[in-house]
Amino acid sequence: MLAVTEQAATVIRAIADRPELPEGAGLRIASDTGAPEDLSVAAAATPEDADQVVDEKGARIFVDSSVVALLDDKVLDARVDDGGSAEFLVSAR
Repeated sequence: MLAVTEQAATVIRAIADRPELPEGAGLRIASDTGAPEDLSVAAAATPEDADQVVDEKGARIFVDSSVVALLDDKVLDARVDDGGSAEFLVSAR
């Protein structure tokens, strides 16, 4: 299962806590091609039907079924620049 660093969890919680999103919102990771270089992340109100839901450190992540196997042994991290923009990084454990 995808592991989440404390920094990534903090960023995800901040995204999900935006007032326009409902309680239980999270970050969705998906890919149109299933390839690691094509991963996308976006705030999501709810998971899609086939998504794997990861609840870790108070952060909810919805992983598209097409990339569950790809991310199974990975760690999700995040960096925030001086302007407040977040960048998510996926690395091997």
